[in-house]
Amino acid sequence: MMDINLKKTLCTFASLFLTIQSQAIVVDFDDNVLAPNTTPAISGAGSFSSNGVTFTNNWNTQYNCCWSNFTYSNQTDTTTAGYLNDRSAITGTDVSGNGNYAVAYNNSSTDANIQFGSATQVNSAYFTNTTYAYLAVADGNDGYGGVKGPFATGDFFTLTIRGLAQNGSVLNTFDFDLADGANVVNSWELVDLSTLGTVYGLSFGLSSSDNGDWGMNTPAYFAMDNLNIQSVPVPASALLLTSALSLFGLLRRKTR
Repeated sequence: MMDINLKKTLCTFASLFLTIQSQAIVVDFDDNVLAPNTTPAISGAGSFSSNGVTFTNNWNTQYNCCWSNFTYSNQTDTTTAGYLNDRSAITGTDVSGNGNYAVAYNNSSTDANIQFGSATQVNSAYFTNTTYAYLAVADGNDGYGGVKGPFATGDFFTLTIRGLAQNGSVLNTFDFDLADGANVVNSWELVDLSTLGTVYGLSFGLSSSDNGDWGMNTPAYFAMDNLNIQSVPVPASALLLTSALSLFGLLRRKTR
């Protein structure tokens, strides 16, 4: 018969494990210090971290210009059109009203991505348009007249979030409309991403009804804040089985 103390130990471990599994991490980018109304200077490929998650930014080495993928910002410009204001959210602030948020730019269809490094449940995130994209879609003003607008019935600007397997293949996708006809997002919108399941990374794609000879005319930007994730290091059944076997071994040694 199993010693009562060993029973208690096993139950305590199981409870502790389930508690650890349920702890969520909110990636809010506020752990990166920025002066007010600024964004980091980008002059080459690099990376930054927030709450343990690493984000990369790419750099076009052929022309020695032009960032893509992710950066962070607390810029507040909601009125200036064009690419010189490409790192401001149309909200003018982050979700909290006084911190940082992430901005992503898809120079190619696979630029904006996140690698978690281990199995992760993605619970939710807040998304909105950048000022650059919003003014292009809502007013047809991208700073130099290369887009249609305002958007009307039948037009769209869609963010596709893809959950990635360990080998980089796509497991599931979720679409969020940054613009649906004349309805253009200009506030932080909480998006439930739990249907993506357990993933090892995310990639983000953008599509639009406004396209030309060189691809999408709509500026390929979006803003994100408060990415809510939950690490899933080992399946519960496997870890609990291993622990039970270990305790069983202790019991056998104790009763000999």
